[in-house]
Amino acid sequence: MKIAVNTRLLLKNKLEGIGWFSYETLKRITTQHQEHQFYFIFDRKYDPSFIFSDNITPVVIPPQARHPVLYYLWFEKSLPRILRKIQPDLFFSPDGYLSLSTPVKSMNVIHDLNFEHYPDDLPYPERTFYRHYFPQYARKACRIATVSEFSKRDIINQYHVEPEKIDVVYNGANDRYIPLTDSEKVMVRAKYTGGIPYFVFVGALHPRKNLANLFRAFDLFRQDTGINMKLLIIGQKKWWTRGIKDAYDKMKFNNDVDFCGRLEPLELNRVIAAATALTYVSYFEGFGIPILEAFYCETPVITSNVTSMPEVAGDAAILTDPFSVKSIFEGMAKIASNPSLGRSLNEKARERRQDFSWQKTAGLLWDSMEKALDSKNP
Repeated sequence: MKIAVNTRLLLKNKLEGIGWFSYETLKRITTQHQEHQFYFIFDRKYDPSFIFSDNITPVVIPPQARHPVLYYLWFEKSLPRILRKIQPDLFFSPDGYLSLSTPVKSMNVIHDLNFEHYPDDLPYPERTFYRHYFPQYARKACRIATVSEFSKRDIINQYHVEPEKIDVVYNGANDRYIPLTDSEKVMVRAKYTGGIPYFVFVGALHPRKNLANLFRAFDLFRQDTGINMKLLIIGQKKWWTRGIKDAYDKMKFNNDVDFCGRLEPLELNRVIAAATALTYVSYFEGFGIPILEAFYCETPVITSNVTSMPEVAGDAAILTDPFSVKSIFEGMAKIASNPSLGRSLNEKARERRQDFSWQKTAGLLWDSMEKALDSKNP
């Protein structure tokens, strides 16, 4: 079989949530299924490290698709032309986008529908594009994979897709995420906070990550408990909105918030593993990979009680109301003042994390792709 794959999010040193999903699953699928030929379609010069095996043919087509107008040109003009040349049995898109202008059988991964629930969190061109095209992509796909039961229900409810067409394929966590020794934790804290314990947030600095309420809760934590701690923010200020900035500027203790930008995976592991807790209190997630990363680092997790996060965390995390500053504050205070609670959560996390691995993800995704190959176009 010939399988064409949208690989435009495989970007060297710039992998984020969907990029990591693409990398970890495609690496395993292509190397474990040498009987098939894969065509990786990039929108710019690719890094050779993404050509995982000999059964991959890389293809580059313009334009670089990073804006709704360019999305349209890439998926509706450039992509159909190259698919006519390749004549694949399946076009697979791990970032949800499809081409409506090709008759090629197509399957996508829709990670979440945050833009349907919180459209104002995105710039007008992006949200308009997503809300116009993603319902059509859902109808176009012969099969859809998604990363949680929550997202499956959401796709069914929002787009009226039949449940039998959607497969749940949970995310995994890289096996490089491991615990640190006590002496290693001391070294990491010395490097980043001068030895002061800290909470850590990991993710894109996007409104739905709820940084505004996290800042308010941390400020309340510092004022109410008097415990000397810092808050490390790991991620790029890509979506640094006025609301996030205002919440930060109004903090009494904003000098105790440190922005570390993007970290490479090994250093990210060290920073998560040395934290008192991961504070991941988004108000909307299709999955929430940092929760798993913290589980593997044996770092206690404070997360939200909405959307997919309770499904992923189970009973191995403190669940808070992301819309309540007081609730987030209380979660932070519990962890900071009760080391035995953190140890108990870590014990549960060691069991919980066994349900998730990238190998399991790749296996489930391949099963879904085989169903797509055997299906008829809608």
